[in-house]
Amino acid sequence: MDNRPIGVMDSGLGGLSVIRIFREQMPNESIVFVGDQGHFPYGTRTQENVCQLALNIGKYLMTHDIKMMVIACNTATAASLPILQKELPIPVIGVIKPGAEAALEQPKHDRIGVTATEGTIKAGAYPKTIHELNPNVPVIPKAAQPMVSVVEHNEVGTPKAQEVVNEELSIFKDKQVDVLVLGCTHFPFLSKEISNLLPGVKLVDPALETVKTAKKMLADSDQLTGNDQPGEMKLYSTGNFKDLQTGAEKWLPGDHFTCEHVDIPED
Repeated sequence: MDNRPIGVMDSGLGGLSVIRIFREQMPNESIVFVGDQGHFPYGTRTQENVCQLALNIGKYLMTHDIKMMVIACNTATAASLPILQKELPIPVIGVIKPGAEAALEQPKHDRIGVTATEGTIKAGAYPKTIHELNPNVPVIPKAAQPMVSVVEHNEVGTPKAQEVVNEELSIFKDKQVDVLVLGCTHFPFLSKEISNLLPGVKLVDPALETVKTAKKMLADSDQLTGNDQPGEMKLYSTGNFKDLQTGAEKWLPGDHFTCEHVDIPED
């Protein structure tokens, strides 16, 4: 057993959608989370810049003696996963491969849609990964950067949220996809609005498969915690930590956590 915490990072509040699944599936594990709101958004930055930001956060998380790092950000996964796996002395997993596998495991997946940030779509990460697993499935990608801001500005559930979703994802009504991968960890918080627009389309949240992957890796190496109490949760923001605290209170109701600001350099 290993009682050290799991480190999780994201460009902002979206990583809370992954932590939410961790708390459901592995409630006794302690978590240290960094939301990089000070450098938000990642989706419009260069791959090199995002990679450096993710590496700096990984090094910071190592100061908390973490046993595993989860890149709970599709843009950062696409830009930095191999580098972090090479540079850090712990297992590092991302959200893209688990999301791709989950899409292909759906009973009907003749046409797969992917919505994500501009950075993830430009990197071609999901079509590439899906086609490595099954080259015969058409993949329709669509960047939806404005949907990230809806979540960051706590506008989920408002008429504006539905308007933005309708505008950004209308292509999938025309293309008639069977499955839509929510290729940004902010987007599961907009599942209701997306389903309103695309009834009958199966939404895939990569967070579910990512947590399943993390749990299996820790179990296989006998590194699951031995604690039988809820794990500690420490949240850090490189921006205004009050925004992260508000998001955590909304999306992680009933959980106990601490929330602070942290300075992590850009280069």
